[in-house]
Amino acid sequence: MSVVKLGKDMRSVSIVGVGCTPFKNFEDHPETRGMSEGDAFGYAALEAIADAGLEPRDIQYFYHGAANPFMIGDSLTPNMQVADWFGVRGIGSVHHSEACCTGYVALQEAVMAVASGTYDIVLSGAVDLAASLPVVGAPGCYRRDFPLEEMLPSIPMVYDRAYGRPLDSAFGISFDNWINDYRWTYDLTAENIDDALNGLSKSLRRAAVKNPLAFYDVDFDQVALANNMASADEFLTSMMNPKVTQYLRVTGFETKCDGAAAIVVMPTEMAKARGYDHMPVEVLGTGSAAFEGSTLANEYHGTKNAAAEVYELTGVSPDEVDLFMCNDFFLASEIVAAEECGFIPRGEAWKYAIEGRTAYDGDKPINPHGGRCNFGHAHGASGVADVYEAVKQIRGEAGATQVKVNPKTAFLRGFGGGQNVRAQIIRAID
Repeated sequence: MSVVKLGKDMRSVSIVGVGCTPFKNFEDHPETRGMSEGDAFGYAALEAIADAGLEPRDIQYFYHGAANPFMIGDSLTPNMQVADWFGVRGIGSVHHSEACCTGYVALQEAVMAVASGTYDIVLSGAVDLAASLPVVGAPGCYRRDFPLEEMLPSIPMVYDRAYGRPLDSAFGISFDNWINDYRWTYDLTAENIDDALNGLSKSLRRAAVKNPLAFYDVDFDQVALANNMASADEFLTSMMNPKVTQYLRVTGFETKCDGAAAIVVMPTEMAKARGYDHMPVEVLGTGSAAFEGSTLANEYHGTKNAAAEVYELTGVSPDEVDLFMCNDFFLASEIVAAEECGFIPRGEAWKYAIEGRTAYDGDKPINPHGGRCNFGHAHGASGVADVYEAVKQIRGEAGATQVKVNPKTAFLRGFGGGQNVRAQIIRAID
């Protein structure tokens, strides 16, 4: 499985604006109730444009991402349906969909459009109202429940069905493959893995409740108290939080929600010339890989190859990375991906998780916004929300969950859709 040697961009590109909606069940919150996908995308886009000190008329092209627009949005070519919501009617645009990797591809595509010299100012965003389904034939603000029995039949769509008929359950069981290999490689017990994953859950939930955009506002100690338990640990290991695969408990799976996020990019030299009050954040590069869902250990191989590509392209070494953002819609991914990308020494991440060292106030912060299980997972939009968080952290604007030492360099590992993988490095401009 070869690693592609990437060429250099024609010019450097930086992120100058970011925007993000709350990641909630929109129908359950007064601030978001009744929002359509157009509302949400427009909200994030206008925030990103304002953050960049621009007006909608300055945007020359935009990218629209969504994980599953036909099912979740009742739409085809949804980029055509959001332009009016942020004042860019008539400009060129394109829609793309890479399931849960959509948001990272959103960054990659925008950077390539500017790095090539084709455009100077590009907006890229993604939206999914993943906690509900559209009411067919009704305006977009009308939504209905999205029960699991309606979601499961869509999961095999990420597999090539030419010669097979994957079962719904196989998708969930496959989540354990990499962490199971990790366990036996380092001679760990199932209890070691359970302790590590519960440690991550505590750290991530603690971050989420301090983030006004996050889904949850109650930590696990409060959940335990409400259920007459003595501690978060008692709750997390109880039958109220059962294992649903060999290793993963309920709290180790995504919290499906609604949300949108957007970024604005421009040439780095243009960003410097504009004299922003906040520092532009340079996108050093993206590594890519894609392995069809039935490929054995696809997440491992994709992460390994994409990380190798971006490190070779950028010349950055793993010990320069200060912040790690990771698509963790099943929690074990944080442990194995952080090691494969060199952020934590091999065989040590499970200990770091137990000791709280990966928390926002630890020395090796991972997902200081709470990650997919606690910040919330709006499928295609979540990768852009990761970029939003990383940029805010680099600027020192992350509020109550600002990491202990302002990061200069962040690594983003995204994957999804059985499996598209992206590895991206962004850095503060000196």
